[in-house]
Formats: sequence, structure tokens, C-alpha cells
Amino acid sequence: MSETSPLRTLLILGGTGDLSKRLLLPGLGQLIGSGRAPADLRVIGSGSRDWDDDTWQDLLKESFAAARTEADDDGKEALDAAVRNGSYQQVDLKDPQRLVNDIRSLDTPLAVYFALPPEVTQSTVAALKPGDLPEDTRLVLEKPFASDEASARELNRMLADLLPESDVYRVDHFLGMATVMNVLGLRFTNRILEPVWNNLHIDRVEIVFDEKLGLEGRAKYYDGAGALRDMIQSHLLHTMAVIAMGSPATLGQRDVRDLIAATLRASSVPQDYKRSTRRARWSAGEIDGEGVEAYAESPGVDPDRETETLAEVEIQVENDRWAGVPFILRSGKALGKTRQEAVITFKPVSHLPDGFTGSAGEASRLRISFAPARLELELNVNGPDNVFTLERTGLSAPMHKSAMTPYGEVLDGILSGDPLVSVRADIAEECWRIVDPVLKAWAAGEVPLETYPAGTMGPPEWESSRSDL
Repeated sequence: MSETSPLRTLLILGGTGDLSKRLLLPGLGQLIGSGRAPADLRVIGSGSRDWDDDTWQDLLKESFAAARTEADDDGKEALDAAVRNGSYQQVDLKDPQRLVNDIRSLDTPLAVYFALPPEVTQSTVAALKPGDLPEDTRLVLEKPFASDEASARELNRMLADLLPESDVYRVDHFLGMATVMNVLGLRFTNRILEPVWNNLHIDRVEIVFDEKLGLEGRAKYYDGAGALRDMIQSHLLHTMAVIAMGSPATLGQRDVRDLIAATLRASSVPQDYKRSTRRARWSAGEIDGEGVEAYAESPGVDPDRETETLAEVEIQVENDRWAGVPFILRSGKALGKTRQEAVITFKPVSHLPDGFTGSAGEASRLRISFAPARLELELNVNGPDNVFTLERTGLSAPMHKSAMTPYGEVLDGILSGDPLVSVRADIAEECWRIVDPVLKAWAAGEVPLETYPAGTMGPPEWESSRSDL
């Protein structure tokens, strides 16, 4: 399919679900209201519920409401037309021939969006055969992409039998265009940074996604995934690769994704997993003055699974640029504050003149905040009261904030045929290769499952290694 072929139809499998209502359709509404979606795009929902076109159109109208308030007159007209043209198909995913017939009845170019649980997506893809899909079809899959390296390889094999890789979009909304471009713009357009972006000058890199939020009704999914699978295996490994990759010749999808893949191929977790990884889950506590029950006692949770709600792993990138620099990836839920950032800690100066006191020995740090998008460089400067006493200061500036939601960003790429922020097949497999040994070690009990009270920042013994103090 030509990358510039405008879509005629977007079919959302699982269109009646929570993902579609909360994230997917509002992001689509932004694109339609801003004129970035094809003018004649038909949005078709499907699911097992006995809905009709009117019910689906009501959901579209509700989901597009926020976008409509921000749109101009042309945008409002486009959104109203998308609602009128929307339709619903009741499908039985256990009947692959009916699904194929439904897909073949739609106008192309066509995108089929799997807004489904991963196991349902995989079984549906497995039921399709070469030749079932019409030409000019794009398949869109939500993470996680399979459950381990072997199943990811098998899923990719099945997808390759159906479509060329260029027509497969693996969605990682954390890689919304603004996130990727903020990092690439900062790194590769500033002479002050690029020469020191290596193991000669950087001591360590930490990428953190800590949340106050708990399960929020996602126990069925989360208890089978945990923090390592849910966040580190996908979102944070990709972010690490963007931070660590070499300079691309262009910002085209092939150049950028080739370098992301090369960085991940060089990456692994040191095999002493008790030293290189940590895991914990929250116990009863309090967040913002409200009591929070222990994770193990939450509805829908099987405590015998020992699912972690806080995970931390050290990644080694064994190449000339990064050998010896630990990349620490951490993610957790029900914590004392939300923290979503990358922290680059530089090595200390080679010689510190005798006589300085205060913060003189502290390392310089560069913080890249993802939410809100902000940059801060922490430095030592002479204090106002005593010129020999150094104090910490921060040079801070906002970074680009997209007018679209992360799902709006990734949908923009799908509608336009640009896979830059889609996850390529080999990259999905590499991410699983990196974490598979850790998951096996944890399942074997090689790394103890610690606890932390909800509303704290993790087990007390973890505090000494944090860079937000």
C-alpha cells in the first residue's frame, strides 16, 4: 500500500469496550475535528453486543464531544458527518469466515483496529488465512504484543503471512510523536549535549514511570501482567532506546527504527538478577488522605500469583557509546507521587578545586519530564551569601506539548500511513528477549517480592538509589 493512500474505513474490533470509549475515539475525534483525518472516513464499530447503528452513533457523538468544542465550523461539520456515517457490525470472533466476509464488505483502503485483549487479538489473527484480507488493508494491534519472545515471533510470522510489515501497526501510545521528537530534537540539534552523550561523561540513566493510580478497574489484565510486562517491557524499553540510539541520517521511519532496533539488540539485563532487578507490591496504605487496600486483597486479584506492582531493572547497552553505563528502568503503581521522567546523571568533574563547599560534589543532572513535557538541567552555582558555598539550581524550560492526545498522535500515523511511532516486528521481539530471563527468574523465586505501603515511594531500602531527592 502506498504510504499516502487515504483511509476510507476504520473498523474497530472491540469498539464497545473501555479502550475505545476512553482513549481511541476521543483521539480520533481530535483528528477529524482538526481536519487531519480523511474527509470521507467511515468509522465502524464492532463487538459481541447487540447494538445497532444508532447506539454506535450515540457513542461516537459522546466520544467526539470534547473535540467538537475545540473545532472550528468546518471541524464541527466533519465530526457531525463522521457520526452520521458511522455504523455498527455485531461480530463473532469465533467465526472467522463471518469476520472475513464482514471485512471484505468494507470500502478500502481499510484499517482494522484490534481494541481487544491480547489473547483475543492473537487468536483472531491466527484464524485468518493468507488471502482473507482485501488489498489496501492495515492491521493495528495494541500492546502487549504476545506474552514472550517465542509467542511474539509466532504472532509476527502469522501477521507476515497476511500483510507486508509496512501495513502492520503495533501501537505503543507512550511513543506518541511528541515524546519521540522531543528527545531526538534535544539530543541531535544541540552541540552542547551530543559530544557528551556517552559513557565518557554520563554516569547513569534512569527512566521512571511512577503513578499514584492503582488498578482503576484493570485487575483482570494487570494481575496477569504486572509492572514489568505492562510498562518496562514495552514503553520504557522503547524510551530507553530513543535516548540511547545513535544519530539517524533522517527522521524517516526506517532510519529511526533501524537505530532503535540496533540499540535493543545490544541491550540485556545482567544475569545476577537479585542484584540487577527488584520487585515489590503495595500493601495497605493511604494516598491523598484516602485509605487504599492491599493489592493482594483487591477485587479480581489472585494473591498467589505474586504479581509485582513496582518493578526496577538495570539494562546494559553493550556498545562503544554506552558500555559500563547502567540504564535503570522503574515503574510502579499506588505510589506517593506521580513521576514520569528520564534522568541523565553526569559524571563528576575530573578535578574539584579545594575550598568549595556545599553542593560542590554533587553531579549535574538533566531531567526530561514526559508529563508535563519539560526540561531541567541541574547545576552547581555559587551561593548568594558565600561565594565559596555552592548551591543547586535548575535551568528549566517547557518542551513541545502536542495539541493531540497520545492516541491522537498514533492514529495520525495510522491514517496517514506513517509507521514512525509504530513498533516494528523485530523491535517487539527484542523487547521480549530482554525481559524474558527476568520473568523466568522471578517466577522461580530467585528475586524476593518485597512490599511497600500504598502512598509511599516504595520499599525503604530502595530510597538510597533514587535521583529525585
